[in-house]
Amino acid sequence: MVDANLAARPASALLPALGAMTWLQALVALALFAPGVVAPRAHIEVWQLSMFSCAVFAVGIPASFWGGGFIARLGSLRIASLCAVAIVASMALASLGSTAALLAAGLCLGLAMGPETPASAALLARLVTAERRAFVFSVRQTGNQIGAVFGSLALPALAISFGPAWCYAAVGACALLAIALFEWLRPAYAGKIAPPPKLDLRARLALVTADRRIAMLALASMPFSAMQVSLNTIFVTLGTRELGLSHIEAGMALACAQAGGLVGRLGWGYVAMRLDASRMVLIVIGLGMAICAALLGLDGASLGRPGQFAFAALFGLTASGWNGVFIAEIARLAPQNRIGETTGAVLTASYLGLLAAPALVSILDGAASLGAAFVALACLALCGTLALIWGDHDKDKAGR
Repeated sequence: MVDANLAARPASALLPALGAMTWLQALVALALFAPGVVAPRAHIEVWQLSMFSCAVFAVGIPASFWGGGFIARLGSLRIASLCAVAIVASMALASLGSTAALLAAGLCLGLAMGPETPASAALLARLVTAERRAFVFSVRQTGNQIGAVFGSLALPALAISFGPAWCYAAVGACALLAIALFEWLRPAYAGKIAPPPKLDLRARLALVTADRRIAMLALASMPFSAMQVSLNTIFVTLGTRELGLSHIEAGMALACAQAGGLVGRLGWGYVAMRLDASRMVLIVIGLGMAICAALLGLDGASLGRPGQFAFAALFGLTASGWNGVFIAEIARLAPQNRIGETTGAVLTASYLGLLAAPALVSILDGAASLGAAFVALACLALCGTLALIWGDHDKDKAGR
């Protein structure tokens, strides 16, 4: 998909592609977080947020799993443009305000969320050296935090001043600008490389199961993703309902979490690059997110404002900081001509965690409290960390 000439000028080719793909993820993050961030002003209930998230991931799972073939045929930047179109449509639907419109918005947004990371992995893996892969992929994954921090700070203010519909309109306008950028860049990355042969369902599953290290990555990503989506979509409600925060304060705490995630994605990627130890970094991250979620869920109200904001930042550092190292590790272990498809197949497991988390949180919220839901997520994250430790036993046999 990438012009062969790019190999002769990797630095100049990498930066525009990295910027474009980071923007794409920021847009997806903005769209995904928007209903949760404006929920108190728009009177959106937890069950409606859960429904929206489930709809996103119900579509995102097959879109990610089968998206590798479309990426190979259309090119990563054309896929990026189509993702941005889906975001525009999703925000237009969400602005209608009804439960049915929110459900339709989630289904539409899934068409953007599913293929955007595999498309980025397929493009950037061709442009970056192996030594810099973990850091570059981590930089790209900061798009999630860029979008989340902007949304956490700007969207509540827009919702209060002008109404929730203006929040959705702002996200849609940013997506329209992105389409112009992606189509302007696309010719430079649209080489004449023939797409690889199609893979059937069994072959796609084998991309995950053939290597135990990849299989354990997929398994661990389920609770890690569940923790991240719960932080992003439910934390404002947790803050206003159980931590004693106002809507603005809860938005600021979420912004602290996303700022922590931004630092984490860059910092963890740098550490993984310097130590050549991506798997060990993921293990440390898993332990950290489990501890933070348990503390906030058990007795977060007693921490006081400084403590709540500090733990929110640490929570984000881990629960929102793991993705770049994770994607880089997939790219390292995957067959080099199947990076996009392997990433999509592994992310299918991640999206199953994203799909299950809202339902789990909603059930536990009804039966106990949101704090209890975060404690349960902490236990699951600990299990995912143990899976990574077990999978790491194969590294000496397979080589690093």
